[in-house]
Amino acid sequence: MVKKDIKSREDVFLLVTSFYKKVKKHQVLAPFFNDAIKDWDAHLERLTTFWESSLFLKTKYLGNPLDVHVKVDKENNNSITELHFGLWLNLWFQTIDELFEGHYAENAKRRARKMGTFLHLKIFEARKR
Repeated sequence: MVKKDIKSREDVFLLVTSFYKKVKKHQVLAPFFNDAIKDWDAHLERLTTFWESSLFLKTKYLGNPLDVHVKVDKENNNSITELHFGLWLNLWFQTIDELFEGHYAENAKRRARKMGTFLHLKIFEARKR
């Protein structure tokens, strides 16, 4: 199969939906996501907009991922660790590699790595408050 780069909202939606199909079944990650997300369709649209904004530098995402992740961590007795972010990142990379290749695909990996590091550090800082 010849892979193309991520070029459109439709490509981002394919990436996001394919990724979350894996997350929803993942033994370690699924409980966090399945407990926190009540409307998967809305979540997938929100995350598609987030990643579309991030990859194509559009400014239409209005939300605060940090607040959401801190809340989920608190609701799970501050149990989110670097292991969870590593598993999440590995699934994200795996999904990208299965579907796409190119500049935007690599950028999606870089941005996810940076975001995971940032969120993990900020979650840890929030526990001290």
